[in-house]
Amino acid sequence: MTSVKKFQVTFDCAEPERLARFWCEVLGYVVPPPPEGFATWDDYKGSQPPEQRDAWFACVDPSGVGPRLYFQRVPEGKAAKNRLHLDVRVGTGLVGEERLAALAAERARLVPLGAVHVRTLYDGTDACIPMRDIEGNEFCID
Repeated sequence: MTSVKKFQVTFDCAEPERLARFWCEVLGYVVPPPPEGFATWDDYKGSQPPEQRDAWFACVDPSGVGPRLYFQRVPEGKAAKNRLHLDVRVGTGLVGEERLAALAAERARLVPLGAVHVRTLYDGTDACIPMRDIEGNEFCID
């Protein structure tokens, strides 16, 4: 029998901490404690050489179930559609207008955080709302 492996989801981005904090709000994730020996993340960052400061940030599921999200600074900007995206699942088990309403409520919560509504797809039964995060990465409210 094959064992299940833990994994993290890594985002290439311009501003790791800003994007990580956005996803904390979206998913209910938290910023983990700073590395051992540091009282705060600012203390840790201050100990790093200037070129390494703000190079990465992470957030975690407080229940320990979901994957760790890791954000790493890269020099190039986003150039094309993501080959992989997250689906934020808020309508599981719902259909029709009830599902659409749940997805629309989540969209309304995320737009003030900086998410961009791309469009709403609805066929009378199923619904999906494609969005973009604060750096333009695609995700769906599903």
